[in-house]
Amino acid sequence: MTSIPETVKTNQKASEVFQLIHSELLEVQAELERSLQSQVQVVSRIGSYILEAGGKRVRPSLLLLSARAISPKELRPGTIELASVIELIHTATLVHDDIIDDADTRRGRPSVNARWGNEITVLVGDWLYMTAFQKTLDQRNFEILDILTNLTRRMTEGELMQLVHRGNVDITEEEHLQIVLAKTACLFSAAAEIGAILGGASVAEQSALRDYGLNIGIAFQLIDDLLDFTASESKLGKPVASDLRDGKLTLPAIWLMQRGTNTEREYVTAVVREGFKRVSPEDVTRALSRYELLEKAREEAESYAGRALEAISSLSDSVYKDALTKIAGFIVDREI
Repeated sequence: MTSIPETVKTNQKASEVFQLIHSELLEVQAELERSLQSQVQVVSRIGSYILEAGGKRVRPSLLLLSARAISPKELRPGTIELASVIELIHTATLVHDDIIDDADTRRGRPSVNARWGNEITVLVGDWLYMTAFQKTLDQRNFEILDILTNLTRRMTEGELMQLVHRGNVDITEEEHLQIVLAKTACLFSAAAEIGAILGGASVAEQSALRDYGLNIGIAFQLIDDLLDFTASESKLGKPVASDLRDGKLTLPAIWLMQRGTNTEREYVTAVVREGFKRVSPEDVTRALSRYELLEKAREEAESYAGRALEAISSLSDSVYKDALTKIAGFIVDREI
């Protein structure tokens, strides 16, 4: 399996990794600003609030870089619009997730539902989805529409699977990875595949970038799960170990339930049932560290990133392929 080169595994800033498409990302931002305007003032206000929060724009960047990796000289019509569609769908999922999780913060600020209430927020999430699909329909590319339709169904199924398993301390590694695939990785995969299609990729190139995106998406989520235990609240923009407190066991906690002592397993169960009342986040992280489970989670993420690099190894060499390679390093080494 292809491993991540040491020269790539540097904690590169997103601005450096995505410098090649800086001007295109500015166009995507402008397109998002246009898309989030509505005659209903509250929608426009919430849209502006969401954009002010920023974000790494990883998913639209994957679309743009994938398109450039296939067609380095120019972007075809509709590429910027569809890159913004990917970000709109991602934003809609975050808005709905915060309602489901009863989250009161997002990226260090009050979440949309905390400011405007669940009733308005769920409708804004729906509006974001419909806006994304209207923009896709405008492109009249039914292969891409089919990808996004299947994607949205899969993501909804992933959210339902996660809800079914909320509070389940016996969830298996396989069940958790199915949730990761549906909720997170499928969107990364769709972004890269759509970029390939827009670049005029062959069937083999389209498949390669689809697989690249899927594996990068899994790696991204596994690092997110790790950071939930290791990053500070100021960096996370939410409380540490909030997934476990919300009853969502990720790989480190699943492994602890399999390997830990009765007392250590009770730590997990207690947090799931009542939050951090009798057990502290430090109790949990100490138990995870005892079995080197956080290191194991990072190794698992690196393994998927390696698979992503293997998937695109046959693509023609270019600065854009190099950028896709660097994203793998950025994702597994990021601190937030």
